[in-house]
Amino acid sequence: MDSKKQASKWYKGNLHTHSLWSDGDDYPEMIMKWYKDHGYNFVALSDHNILAEGEKWIEIKKGSDQEKQFNEYLQTFGGTLVNYQQTDSLIQVQLKTLQEYRTLFEKEGEFLVIKSEEITDGYKQKPIHVNATNIEKLIKPQGGKSVVDVMQNNIDAVNAQRDSTGKPMIPHLNHPNFGWAVTAEDIKQLTGEHFFEVYNGHPLVHNYGDSLHSGMEEIWDQVLTHYLQHDKGMMYGIAVDDSHHYHEFDSAQSNPGRGWIMVRADSLTPAAIISALENGSFYSSTGVEFSKISDTADELMVEVKSEEGVSYEIQFWGTLTFNPDSTGILLEKATGTQARYTFTGDELYVRAKVVSDKPKKNPYKAGEVEVAWAQPVTPGQ
Repeated sequence: MDSKKQASKWYKGNLHTHSLWSDGDDYPEMIMKWYKDHGYNFVALSDHNILAEGEKWIEIKKGSDQEKQFNEYLQTFGGTLVNYQQTDSLIQVQLKTLQEYRTLFEKEGEFLVIKSEEITDGYKQKPIHVNATNIEKLIKPQGGKSVVDVMQNNIDAVNAQRDSTGKPMIPHLNHPNFGWAVTAEDIKQLTGEHFFEVYNGHPLVHNYGDSLHSGMEEIWDQVLTHYLQHDKGMMYGIAVDDSHHYHEFDSAQSNPGRGWIMVRADSLTPAAIISALENGSFYSSTGVEFSKISDTADELMVEVKSEEGVSYEIQFWGTLTFNPDSTGILLEKATGTQARYTFTGDELYVRAKVVSDKPKKNPYKAGEVEVAWAQPVTPGQ
């Protein structure tokens, strides 16, 4: 391990979050407080087709559940911080902008709020969403003449803004199976996109597919194989919350705390986080933690941070170069907290996944257990 890696730290974060600025049900300050109180180091508030800028008011009917939530907000951040006015039947509340609320939470090396947007577009009733992380200016939905065209136009808009501003930012493709909108064949045609959601905590996104549709991991392997065979680089898998609901916690709600990424970066800044993501220096999780991930020209080794009473199966997945039917196959597995996969030279890539037997608290779907996904590596690189 070189000195740069020795100086880096692991940071926990969520890149897909919603608030009352769009269709979330809580105030940005309450949301940031939840994440900070639960051990996160960074959060991207990515509301639909809007940035937390300018003046925005919401209206609340007295006697409603929203009034109870407002009273919680007022009690937590009251005094001079909350700007509101009321009549006999209505409360009007001004939402805090990013620049206003981030100062309440950000602390160097401990917590960071990343400016983001969920570019929310579609094609013929198919929802097509692309997150723009560390965005500078709002990007309107670009539209297009097909599913692929819509995705590509929005991805291009993010990358164009990055080029024009010099500010590090990345697009990532959200929940392909939401509305069964995007297939692996669609994603294979993209350029300039290297991240997609292998796990999303929203109850309507079909992470595991069905009898007619591939699940997220199968899509990942299909796209990754195509990308590497055609010199298009890596496709990395991100786990996110896509949180909207912060008051009622159950599998029917889109709650915080279901999926996240652990990023190994030199510092807790947007530039360092994005650089680490682009280098694949992160893993995705719904509960399992890695204590070590390392790869050499000869092997991939992973070690799990064990929890008492929990068992782990470490799986190595990949595609073999000589076998066209080998896309995304299970190459090897082992029980325990540490495992090594020795490259044979026939692998296009290898990725590690850890499956525990610990039930997921407040799962996306009944029966879920805690898992983690390491990012793919190419042998010999």
